[in-house]
Amino acid sequence: MTPAPLSGRKILLIVGGGIAAYKALELVRLLKKAGAEVMSVLTAAGSEFVTPMSLAALTGQPVRQNLFMPEDETAMGHIELSRWADLVVVAPATAGLIAKAANGLADDLASTTLLATDKRVLLAPAMNVRMWLHPAVQANVGRLRGFDGFHGMAMVGPDEGEMACGEFGPGRMAEPAAILSAIEGLLAGPDGRPLAGRRAVVTAGPTFEPIDPVRGMTNRSSGKQGYAIAEALARLGAQVTLVSGPVALAAPVGVERVWVETAREMQAAVAAALPAEIAVMSAAVADWRVDGVASGKIKKAPGGPPSLSLIENPDILAGISAPGKKRPKLVVGFAAETTDLEANARSKLSRKGCDWIVANDVSDDVFGADGNAVTLFTRDGSAEAWPRQPKAEVARKLAARIADHFNA
Repeated sequence: MTPAPLSGRKILLIVGGGIAAYKALELVRLLKKAGAEVMSVLTAAGSEFVTPMSLAALTGQPVRQNLFMPEDETAMGHIELSRWADLVVVAPATAGLIAKAANGLADDLASTTLLATDKRVLLAPAMNVRMWLHPAVQANVGRLRGFDGFHGMAMVGPDEGEMACGEFGPGRMAEPAAILSAIEGLLAGPDGRPLAGRRAVVTAGPTFEPIDPVRGMTNRSSGKQGYAIAEALARLGAQVTLVSGPVALAAPVGVERVWVETAREMQAAVAAALPAEIAVMSAAVADWRVDGVASGKIKKAPGGPPSLSLIENPDILAGISAPGKKRPKLVVGFAAETTDLEANARSKLSRKGCDWIVANDVSDDVFGADGNAVTLFTRDGSAEAWPRQPKAEVARKLAARIADHFNA
């Protein structure tokens, strides 16, 4: 019988304040089902949304709420609590908890535990979209990402969607299943990290080619598939650099993200990320750009719309696939097609010189959607059709195939 994925693992769950706190209860259920032992810290704000009784019933453990509890502090309970866990998870991670963790503040049990722990910490942010996008919050998030070499601060989410307040945008806490997956990735042993020690570069999202200071050419790519692939490779142990065009997605857990806008910027960032053994070029790169960006806004004129002279952008996939010392051992391209999927994908595989092509039909409900149906074409002529499924599952399958390729 296969053991549960988190059998014997100890998770300390810190529950912050916010309506997303109710998801913490489902996360506990999933963690217990996966074999983990769970203890919880409930903040004062968190107790306004979930009760200590609910957490205690699900974890089977007393709920810690106060920094100064005589029955605990006689043995320095908050220190022992921070050392007990294999992983500390903060869900929801509010703006206040993020600020305290980023700036070393310790005025309650949750913040003191975060400062005292010597274990990895996984944050699942949850807040209003305006709060999440506020420069102060983003600065604190940046500081926490910079702590990765110290205690290993990692982050899952936030997701984009409708808020409890009625607004829409990034700030929703990641779903419990996604948090569980991130936990499993962070705690995976050597057998669960078959790509450990290997470097990967992934491109995702669209590029934006300016026409003038206010206009540009782009496409409808959301970046969801590429981001999922970067996260899936990282969970298998790869050191991943994600070169991303303009998207509204949070950086995946354990992934270094490099922001770019144009195709030429993406080409430079990919080159800077080499050498790497794995390259997955999933970005929807603009084929053309304007030959000479206007310095001022192009105005309407009596003669009608202006004529734009277009020139080709660099072919990033063909460039990285070309023979050379820095060519990755495995180069995976993407083909977004609307007709003749197989013929066009096989043609692209041959022209570009890559090893695999992941092809999908984008004529119906793919851009921005959470699901995808793809066919994997390889240089040896084989083809694997994967039915429509969540993009995260497509990413996991592709990452597993990559791992099998290197460990055959």
